[in-house]
Amino acid sequence: MRFPGLLSRSQPPRPGITGSAKVDRRTGDLLRRLSPGDVVVLDHLDLDRATADALLRADVAGVVNASPSISGRFPNLGPELLVNAGIPLIDGVGQDALRVIKEGSRVRLHEGGVYLGDKEVASGTRQTAETIADQMIEAKAGMSAQLEAFSANTIEFLRRERTMILDGIGVPQIPVQMRGRQVVVVAPGVDHVDDLRGLRRYIAEHRPVLIGVESGADALRAAGHRPDVIVGDPDGISTDALRSGARIVVPAYVDGHAPGLNRVQDLGIEAVTFPASGNSEDLALLLAEAHEATLVVGVGFQATLREFLDRGRSGSNPSTFLTRLKLGGKLVDGKAVATLHRSRVSAGAVVVMVGAALLAITAAIAVSGVGAAYGDWFTDTWSAAFSWVKGLFS
Repeated sequence: MRFPGLLSRSQPPRPGITGSAKVDRRTGDLLRRLSPGDVVVLDHLDLDRATADALLRADVAGVVNASPSISGRFPNLGPELLVNAGIPLIDGVGQDALRVIKEGSRVRLHEGGVYLGDKEVASGTRQTAETIADQMIEAKAGMSAQLEAFSANTIEFLRRERTMILDGIGVPQIPVQMRGRQVVVVAPGVDHVDDLRGLRRYIAEHRPVLIGVESGADALRAAGHRPDVIVGDPDGISTDALRSGARIVVPAYVDGHAPGLNRVQDLGIEAVTFPASGNSEDLALLLAEAHEATLVVGVGFQATLREFLDRGRSGSNPSTFLTRLKLGGKLVDGKAVATLHRSRVSAGAVVVMVGAALLAITAAIAVSGVGAAYGDWFTDTWSAAFSWVKGLFS
């Protein structure tokens, strides 16, 4: 007599973590279809922080990279984030893994191996905090070469796009009044959700024009705001955001082809294209500059040299550098604005506090019946308080 149930229970569990495989060479397409518990199989040289943040938000179980996550060109930030969060990262498994591992298959990660059942189909380096620290030290030596390449790319970009950068030629006109107003541009970058939350009082007081870059438009809606303008590939933006009434600006290649424009047209929404070789964040900033905004508050933008180089996309970094130069002091970091706005006590609040205190004094004197005896003191106190409050507004 056989007891299959007992036999199956007697088998020890396989070591490692398991999950449903999501496989794609195009990282952007891959990120849009992730679910919690997936094992991501991608091909992403120098894993950047933005991609790592997206993987963490998707709550993936593990990451398998066909390419080295740290090539040594510069100290990129993505691998450290994943490992510190306890996400297994197996590096450099090779291109065959993208062919052998099928979408939706059940895979298991153990040490540096990738398994389908008991069969190892790929192997690489299991990254740890120690291995990443060693590689990051070596990668710092590559920053000078990266900066030299960046300088050459900047010159080439300026040659192609000088009329747009210098004179605003080619920037589309949209029926949103920005002249003389403040603008907040929200991009899906580091801590953009928390930074946007910190600007809640600033937005309520100043009523700036709100521009959402790609999924930054969804962040605005999640925070209770309605974006006035949305810039980016519509394929990465929710339908609710696209239908929110915002003006849609779709980046296009210099030949006029705009990926994602068909989706907007299928939804029956009007959109304008912005032919340029810069990234969506920079196009949003140039849009605010061309429409004569007085101040531009950036949320989710790179703040440090490491974050700037971390993107590892030499084609877009030159536009970022030149766009920052174009806006100059008009561009302000969202963290700084939130900090300054929180520390400021409004004159109106002071008036309310002083008025409440004097009202309490008045009531106390009236009840005590000594108003006549202290009439001069009471009058002088009111006069002094009024002069002090008046000085707050002068």
